[in-house]
Amino acid sequence: MAGIREIDKALFPIKNISSVIQLFKNQLEDACEPDLALLSIVAGAVENSLTCRSNAGLQVCEPVEPTSLPVLELHTIEALYSKFQTIMKSAVEPNKGFKSYATRELVKKVSDVVWNSLTRSYYKDRAHLQSLYSYLTGSKLDCFGVAFAVVAGCQALGYSDVHLALSEDHAWVVFGERGTETAEVTWHGKGNEDKRGQEIGKGVSARSWLYVNNKPVICTRHMEVAALVSAINPSLNATHDAFEVALLQQELLWLLYDLGHLKKYPMAIGNLGDLEEIAPKEGRIACSILFEEAISSARTYYNNQHVYPYTYQGGYFYRNKMYKEAFESWANASDVIRLYNYSRDDEEIYKEFLEIANELIPHIMKVESSGFSANTILKKPECFANLLRFYDGICQWEEGSATPVLHIGWAKPLVNTISKFDAEVRAQVDIVCGRPEDGVSKRANGGYFNNNNYEKENGTSDTDLLSSFSSKTLKDDQSTSNFHPSIEALTAACSEKILNPDYLLQGDGSPFVGGDDAVPLEKENGKPSTSKQEVEEKKEEPAPVATSEKEETAATENKRPTIILHSQKMKELKDLLLAEKLNTHAISLHLTAQSQVQVGKKGRSDSDGGIRPKRARRE
Repeated sequence: MAGIREIDKALFPIKNISSVIQLFKNQLEDACEPDLALLSIVAGAVENSLTCRSNAGLQVCEPVEPTSLPVLELHTIEALYSKFQTIMKSAVEPNKGFKSYATRELVKKVSDVVWNSLTRSYYKDRAHLQSLYSYLTGSKLDCFGVAFAVVAGCQALGYSDVHLALSEDHAWVVFGERGTETAEVTWHGKGNEDKRGQEIGKGVSARSWLYVNNKPVICTRHMEVAALVSAINPSLNATHDAFEVALLQQELLWLLYDLGHLKKYPMAIGNLGDLEEIAPKEGRIACSILFEEAISSARTYYNNQHVYPYTYQGGYFYRNKMYKEAFESWANASDVIRLYNYSRDDEEIYKEFLEIANELIPHIMKVESSGFSANTILKKPECFANLLRFYDGICQWEEGSATPVLHIGWAKPLVNTISKFDAEVRAQVDIVCGRPEDGVSKRANGGYFNNNNYEKENGTSDTDLLSSFSSKTLKDDQSTSNFHPSIEALTAACSEKILNPDYLLQGDGSPFVGGDDAVPLEKENGKPSTSKQEVEEKKEEPAPVATSEKEETAATENKRPTIILHSQKMKELKDLLLAEKLNTHAISLHLTAQSQVQVGKKGRSDSDGGIRPKRARRE
């Protein structure tokens, strides 16, 4: 990079949010490509000056002048900017011609430079360590910060082909002439630093949630600016945010949104939605629409492989007491996680689902069952269906994984929640057990399968599955109805009356205790009748219902929610879930039973071929 431009220098000293916005706007609109180092240093300086411990007590309340900032002098920023350039160029040869592309060795070398200049500690859950300001002033970076520093370092060296790749909880880089080469440059968890420089795997790990099944957000330079803005953390402590930092982040995200740089970045749109919910901007679109846009982006560009857009939306519905909608969003999130195998690297999303299952849903149940309301979700079978879909996805996430997901801590809240739904409400849900081969085909080549009417273009839909199930049931009914009409008549009436032993032994009298002396008769159409009285009643029956009325009745019946279960655990729980009296102990035992390692789900096809099957754990 040529250094800080005169047009940007003219904005210093920076005293307010509008000056920072203008700096970012200059870089996004006027520059050949945004200077990542400069923008990260400025954003980090503002964030750290307002969230450091000495200022934390002053920022809890909304300030008198909300757009004012601590003064940021040009010489401070220039000194840090020059320091970063010197670190990179003294350790790695710059790309003088700006024509060659980065190699794996070069990317590894840049990551080594960053890594070796950090303090020897991991800062996984510490806030405000994601910017180059933190790196240059304290030699500390979090996981995202290391990856961003590597990309900014490669840009400083003249390599414009190195870009950030982001999953929902990890970051790496892509590079090369076509941008198809991948390399680890940071850590995830503890002890993974030895992976730096390695290619992102094409086997089991690449298909995990951590790597979003090879569907990460591949950033352009402008999207990398969006990433650094989205990573800004306004938090002062667990309960309070720095007002100015949140406002700055919100304004910068709107700038990027207006320029079209968030279109392919679902998490950034979700972050903007959260900020809009807290402090809505007049004239801007509602936060609920932003959450829908985040979901649409994940579906359109990433094959619906991202979970957080749905949990963002579910959290919004929960906070606004739209509990029915929250259940649906959480079930949709579970439909995404079912596409993956659980591993210990999935700690963050595990905690997300655990909070939903063990805190948020139980709270909803407590609120909804505390009063008597006709509109309570406990009377809505679709809410019960979405609850089953939520747990079905988690059970399928567990299937075939080396580590179990569900333990007794999951089971107790589940049985308590299910018990809140009356038997008549649960009975209104049509539960269909999906065939194992359907589950496999939906996962082939990273496909998806949701019960929320979102189908793969060329795949078998839920409607097709239900149609095949119905036709199979009809055939089964026809094949088992070839008994003698008298036997069928007796069978049909046994549920209402007690059989007469004399009739069974000698054939005399009424077939039922307290009935008339008539033996079962056969109707003219070959179907059984249990008595003469029934035949007479048949003659007095009214004319068939008009077609329009039949259609209305069918339409009403079709409103019954249908849930297709795919996990083995939930399929085997079907009868227990629909029983009039719940056997909560049996449900708990079954839910926490060790998952089968070899289940149909994990037969995902792989275009690369040669993936070694996962070994079953020894008992």
